[in-house]
Amino acid sequence: MAPSMPSRPLPPILPGRHPWRPHGCDNIALVLQGGGALGAYQAGVYQALHEAGVQPDTVAGVSIGGINAAIIAGNPPERRIQRLRDFWEGITARPVSLFTLDGDAARKATNVWSALLTTTLGQPGFFTPNWLNPWISPRGSATATAFYDTTPLHETLLRLVDFGLLNSGAVRYAAGSVNVLNGNFAYFDSTQTEIQPRHVMAGAALPPAFPAIQVGTDLYWDGGLVSNTPLQHVLDNAECRHMLIFQVDLFSARGPAPRDMDDVLVRQKDIQYSSRTRLVTDYFRDRHARDLVAKRLLAKIDDDRLDPDERALKARLARIPEATILELIYQQAAYETQAKDYEFSAASMREHWNSGYSDTKRTLRHRDWLEVSERHAGVSVHDIHRTDD
Repeated sequence: MAPSMPSRPLPPILPGRHPWRPHGCDNIALVLQGGGALGAYQAGVYQALHEAGVQPDTVAGVSIGGINAAIIAGNPPERRIQRLRDFWEGITARPVSLFTLDGDAARKATNVWSALLTTTLGQPGFFTPNWLNPWISPRGSATATAFYDTTPLHETLLRLVDFGLLNSGAVRYAAGSVNVLNGNFAYFDSTQTEIQPRHVMAGAALPPAFPAIQVGTDLYWDGGLVSNTPLQHVLDNAECRHMLIFQVDLFSARGPAPRDMDDVLVRQKDIQYSSRTRLVTDYFRDRHARDLVAKRLLAKIDDDRLDPDERALKARLARIPEATILELIYQQAAYETQAKDYEFSAASMREHWNSGYSDTKRTLRHRDWLEVSERHAGVSVHDIHRTDD
């Protein structure tokens, strides 16, 4: 056996350029999907955006995306990358293996071992196993509805997030969650709610691993149970004329045909958690196209010939925002398994972070994608991987 090869280090933290946004764009949004350990990819995306001077006005997330979003919104720009590193290096600090064999098969075995350690021991600063297994816990007891305790995450959020700044309105924050009692999707939005650690934790309380989080009189679970992307919330609440959206997805709808059972489980998870993202994107693109047609038709009719409902529709359509969506979708490595979202080794974290960083650098080189259209184009979507392929 040979010593394991160290993975590529994280990119150095460089000062960000002067804040920049495309001419005519009045809101930049960062939309972060859920995906557990894969969330380090989103941190790499943010680092590349920061270095380019692109600072979001809105950050919205589901699950791990909501945690990353809280760290971004809850820190000044010059401190965000270091706080993201503090979080990701902290929760992946436990050593996994000192030795490994070369090749994808050996790395896959190491990752499987890392995932097993996570399920057995939890992750520092994130979650720990409950002292009593839920299957043998008394009904209604504190340990009866989850395998892990997320108290360490509460302490981590208090340490890394300035909730006064997060609630100041400097950056709009939203986290998606599901009401356990009625099954309705809900958003904790800083323009409507004073965000506290429990709101962030509620959006990341994926059952049956993690317990539901009480907010007010209700209990909430991870928003990924209903929709793994907050894109719909961002577009429905856009109070601007043109929004530039960086949508960061951790599961890819596209992938190779499975060749063994592990491949089947990987593709099942990718399709399950990515399909809603694709559906929401396609829905809004189609809806905008229809709205633009209706807008042009109503513009040809004098207001005195319209009834009150038609005049209200005409007024609403006059304010519909345009959106440019830049999709950044994590591309799975050959040795990753269906456990990729709970495989929290430091090596994998660095690889995910570097992947997000490099993908964003490549995306930002397409300057034409960032230009705001003067032609009322509705919703435009660009994907660096689809373009290159």
